[in-house]
Amino acid sequence: MSYKSEEQLSQLRDVTPHGLKGTFRTFGVLGNHDYGKKWSEQPVADEITSILEDSGVKILGNTQRESERLNIIGFENFWALNFAPYKVMRDYDVDKANIILCHNPDVCDLNVWKDHKGWILSGHTHGGQCKPPFLDPPIVPVKNENYSAGKVNLKDGRTVYVNRALGHIMQVRFNVRPEITVFVLDREEDRLV
Repeated sequence: MSYKSEEQLSQLRDVTPHGLKGTFRTFGVLGNHDYGKKWSEQPVADEITSILEDSGVKILGNTQRESERLNIIGFENFWALNFAPYKVMRDYDVDKANIILCHNPDVCDLNVWKDHKGWILSGHTHGGQCKPPFLDPPIVPVKNENYSAGKVNLKDGRTVYVNRALGHIMQVRFNVRPEITVFVLDREEDRLV
């Protein structure tokens, strides 16, 4: 959601009770626009967090939570006020089944990952929203344009998945379908992988 007015918070309160929830728990992280204008309005982020948590979505900002032996780590948004991945990664346990939620995939290129080998779930790009057939999108709001959409093997034991999402910045999409991704976790040797 790109915050513009108090009316949007009221609309968010109306729709969140009807959102999809996970079987055990539902986790999320905020995106840059959840921090209001110029990504700098902490009261807007706090209100959005409160609304989402009241509807059953646990927002992870530089924190981690375990559910059903799966450890979910959430980073605050890279472009917003409280980005501090070292805060949560100092307690990183390589022996847990870890998944990291990180809105902006450019964070994958920073030296914040400790010994993480596994999945990073991201968004932010909307897949570029518009792209010519058979070509990459001409505009992607990230520094590393390899992170426009889909699965990217980072070749160091980490894999990032960049979701195209449902929303948009401008009310147009061309050749970039909205997306809700469903991951199925398999149990291997009593560990989730």
